[in-house]
Amino acid sequence: MATMPKEQPARDPQNSSVRVEIFDQAYNLRGSDPKYIMQLAEYVDGKMRAVADATSTVDTLRLAVLAALNIADEYHIAKRQLEGGSSDYVRRANRLSHMLDEVLDEGRRLTRSGS
Repeated sequence: MATMPKEQPARDPQNSSVRVEIFDQAYNLRGSDPKYIMQLAEYVDGKMRAVADATSTVDTLRLAVLAALNIADEYHIAKRQLEGGSSDYVRRANRLSHMLDEVLDEGRRLTRSGS
């Protein structure tokens, strides 16, 4: 799990820097939200450790690439699901709109014929 190293350097409020460990390597990262950076680091660390457990790979660079491919796969699956979901909503909204138009048109015809 990505954790802050045992020594104290944590955050520099001037530049929002945070020190994290990913797969036992320390990194100083900057961003607008140190807590979010920690969450990302923990996620990447978890992916690298999962790949290390699932393979006999000990090369850190190879583990990083395999973890990156795993994360990219997750990203693209989620992206496809979001894109597919939004088109489904548009299709359903259009169908409901047409049904509503038909009902309103029928109601107008009945009103005209009944007057």
